Amino acid sequence: MRAWAPAVPGIVEVFHARFTDHAYPEHAHDTWTLLVVDEGAIRYDLDRHEHGALRPGVTLLPPHVAHTGRAATADGFRKRVLYVDTGVLPESLTAASVATPSFPDPLLRTRVDQLHRVLDGPGGELAAESRLALVGDRIRRHLRGPAPDPPPARLAADLRDLLDAHTVEGLALRDAAAALHAHPTHLVRAFTRAYGLPPHRYLTGRRVEAARRRLLDGEPVAAVAAAVGFHDQSHLHRHFTRLLGVTPARYARS
Repeated sequence: MRAWAPAVPGIVEVFHARFTDHAYPEHAHDTWTLLVVDEGAIRYDLDRHEHGALRPGVTLLPPHVAHTGRAATADGFRKRVLYVDTGVLPESLTAASVATPSFPDPLLRTRVDQLHRVLDGPGGELAAESRLALVGDRIRRHLRGPAPDPPPARLAADLRDLLDAHTVEGLALRDAAAALHAHPTHLVRAFTRAYGLPPHRYLTGRRVEAARRRLLDGEPVAAVAAAVGFHDQSHLHRHFTRLLGVTPARYARS
């Protein structure tokens, strides 16, 4: 079992676990429970109706609605859970979620998998927010139809200006949305449509560009990582190498 509270607005807790004979008694959360099963199957009751959760579907349990949970196979189950607050998915979707708690949606499953991978280490908070926004939008489309069209390209340019102004310290997607009076999902979609990459990858690229200049000026790699906004030297190493095909140390020696 692993559990942690990431520094990502909207995600209260991440919980990964494997159970064989544990049975959850009837209980409720004050958050949304976004669940994927990686091995085995789960049988659960939601609002006194029996359901099942298994790979490759995605299960969503609403806040304040009682549910249970137990293994549906002799070998138990392995699951990954995100506890998501009502700022991401409003409680007004509760009734629709009770009626349809599971989504056989390969794209949604892929996006949830990607979100878990980003959350499994420091330094990816903006990427996690962006992926959470897309997951939330996909779920809302299932429960109440498509969201409104993204705002015009001016919104993308405004977000780019904000990211440029906060390259080192970073900027939470939720804060950017509040500053620009837009929904986080619309921000991600508008930015990606305008510039061909999501906001978190743009910010990473700006940091790598800043790192290149400092490395060529002879600054130590560890100092450069902190100065341009990366979590640590290994964080800089991973993204620098992915973008440029060479390590920061070798680039500096060149």
